[in-house]
Amino acid sequence: MSKIFWSPGLEQLEPYTPGEQPESKTLIKLNTNENPYPASPQALGLLKQYDFSDALRRYPDPESRELRRAIADKHKLTPEQVFVGNGSDEVLALSFYSFFRRREPLLFPDITYSFYPVYCQLFDIESRKIPLARDFSVQLQDYSAPAAGVIIPNPNAPTGRYLPLDEIEALLECQPQRVVIVDEAYIDFGGDSAITLINRYPNLLVIHTLSKSYALAGLRLGFAMGQKHLIQGLLRAKNSFNSYPIDAVAQRVATAAIRDTAWHADNCGKVIATRKRCEQTLAEIGFEVVPSQANFLLVKPPQPGAEAFNQALRKRDILVRYFNQPRISEYLRISIGTDAEMDQLIRNCKEILASQS
Repeated sequence: MSKIFWSPGLEQLEPYTPGEQPESKTLIKLNTNENPYPASPQALGLLKQYDFSDALRRYPDPESRELRRAIADKHKLTPEQVFVGNGSDEVLALSFYSFFRRREPLLFPDITYSFYPVYCQLFDIESRKIPLARDFSVQLQDYSAPAAGVIIPNPNAPTGRYLPLDEIEALLECQPQRVVIVDEAYIDFGGDSAITLINRYPNLLVIHTLSKSYALAGLRLGFAMGQKHLIQGLLRAKNSFNSYPIDAVAQRVATAAIRDTAWHADNCGKVIATRKRCEQTLAEIGFEVVPSQANFLLVKPPQPGAEAFNQALRKRDILVRYFNQPRISEYLRISIGTDAEMDQLIRNCKEILASQS
């Protein structure tokens, strides 16, 4: 009865399903690609020392000027080439609305970030999923058809595979009249960013998040970078929806984190080293491991199957991510935790495998 008050089409939406956020603090949580280490000491120190009383009673800077300057300085851009939003999910949503509502379909991989089809449904955007190869690599020749645009995460999620810059350039040249979004949520853990291509390609939009490599998932802040005309399009959509998406505290904390470059490099280095070690160890005990440049690994357990293995780990207080989806239903995605957490994961994996023999 209550659904009579809903707008037409609302009941048909299939919302994104976020990873589990358990209340228990005793679990080893390797299911949502969060950073295993604390955020920048400069950012955390600001929260302890800064008097936010005046900032909280006033509206925040609607243009996030200081934060955009910090991002632009780091990536050798101008502030006019930077757009910030309340998490990269909001930036993605505004991008879909601004650039992809056309007669042709939007192209993206069949195994990718599962929010993309949700946005297509929400904004009535036709889409076409392009199958990845058997090894989960992107086949560029499949993205040259007439399209509303293209979006590809690089590294891809949940596979972790990475496209080098020459292939990103080839993709941009396939669709010169349409926006190509490179969603680089995990780029800081491996590979070269497409940011260096922005001044050469007017159709390129690169999206980053502070949730992963900056350990600020709880802050909810993301940003897009592209030529000025693309940023103006995003601002037009944002200011028609919410003129103040970034609160005053988030702006200051994020600015401090962006400027703490030494901490950021060290943090990413630790995660990368742990990922490489675990990739090798899991392969040695019989897992099929997809090459990753992200802060997670997509792995196929040798036995007793991914779903059963997921449940076995959960009984041992270890959370990983299981996707009951075509082509990846026999895989688990494992976020990279601290060395101690990953050692415990591997130890339990060995015990589970031993119990099956």
